Amino acid sequence: MRRGIAATALVASLALAATACGGDSDSDSSGPTTITWWDTSNATNEAPTYKALVKKFEKANPDIKVKYVNVPFDQAQNKFDTAAASKGAPDVLRAEVGWTPAFAKQSYLLPLDGTEALAEQGKFRSNLIKQAQFQGKTYGVPLVTDTLALVYNKSLFQKAGIDTPPTTWAELKSDAAKVKDKTGADGYWGSTQGYYAEPFLYGEGTDTVDAGKKEITVKGATAVSGFKQWQGLFDGKGLHKADTTADAYAHQQDAFSSGKVAAIIQGPWEITNFYKGRAFKARENLGIAPVPAGSTGKAGAPTGGHNLSVYAGSDEAHQKAALEFVKFMTSQASQEEIALHNSTLPTREDAYTTKVTADPGIAGFQKVLPDARPRPELPEYSSLWAPLDQELVKVAGGKESLDKGLDNAKVAMVKLLPDFK
Repeated sequence: MRRGIAATALVASLALAATACGGDSDSDSSGPTTITWWDTSNATNEAPTYKALVKKFEKANPDIKVKYVNVPFDQAQNKFDTAAASKGAPDVLRAEVGWTPAFAKQSYLLPLDGTEALAEQGKFRSNLIKQAQFQGKTYGVPLVTDTLALVYNKSLFQKAGIDTPPTTWAELKSDAAKVKDKTGADGYWGSTQGYYAEPFLYGEGTDTVDAGKKEITVKGATAVSGFKQWQGLFDGKGLHKADTTADAYAHQQDAFSSGKVAAIIQGPWEITNFYKGRAFKARENLGIAPVPAGSTGKAGAPTGGHNLSVYAGSDEAHQKAALEFVKFMTSQASQEEIALHNSTLPTREDAYTTKVTADPGIAGFQKVLPDARPRPELPEYSSLWAPLDQELVKVAGGKESLDKGLDNAKVAMVKLLPDFK
């Protein structure tokens, strides 16, 4: 599942909000305090690890019980928004980093500065703490982090005579042709989703918006250059034609994991799925490199991940218990266990132990983290990918010109950010 993308959420389920909210987690004064946690991780690959940690926490804290609820990622944002507005949200939420400032702006989240949850703040990557802040206060503790990288099949590259991964988009295009000539496999398969287009913008030194200047820049000259680079990687020898179907993401993943394509842009949330494919039975065959650079000569990819946040509407007893739970789940020991079982990236430096970095996927993504670019402190920022999702798929499929698609995206962004130029 895409974990690093704040996709447009589905219609909220009031039934779930009513059955899994903090308000229904009350306990009498003589018994344990029961808190509710909405976990948005993949129910198959990741949730078992979190369930096991919940049991460990309850054993170590017999006065606290945790009601675990796995909520589908693509539904969770709207579900929490609905539940919080009706004062019935869960005590703890695993929130995509883009949701944190949005919910903080609505006063749904408890500031965590000075609390038990952030007692070891100095152990976390500073840029991830910053990304969990809004207007000077911290509203989440980083649980896992991610970014995009060029992931590639080392064996196919070697058969094509390619010794090192490409460092520019032009090199990627050239290498894709070599792979096709020498192996018959496609060299590169690009995505039509807005989130995956970000590296092309960062490589030109721009973004969809300039938050500091309060300006929408998606149609600026430098952004257009980046999008042209993106568009050019759907047509040519060894370049897979744009997949505009509803199952495009799954098709791309299957092709890469089975060895039918040599390289894609992807995040660490797919590491465990890569390992299940026949191309990566030998895990060392998975290559990971920074995304190629644009005309600036610098590579850049968005920083994603998830924070644990505490609901501001819970009573004092539930908030206290929730803070203890967040502290436990984001501890060095817990993050190490999560990384070992789920192959996701820790947010604490001390969790990158020898055991953790023995996983070539984690070790590879750890090396590209310095190229990850934090998202601006803009509550609406993650919502800006939705207009791109709608337009870029039409552009890539030849049903709309790039100029028209970016115009349409800009109009939609103006509605999301009416105060921006």
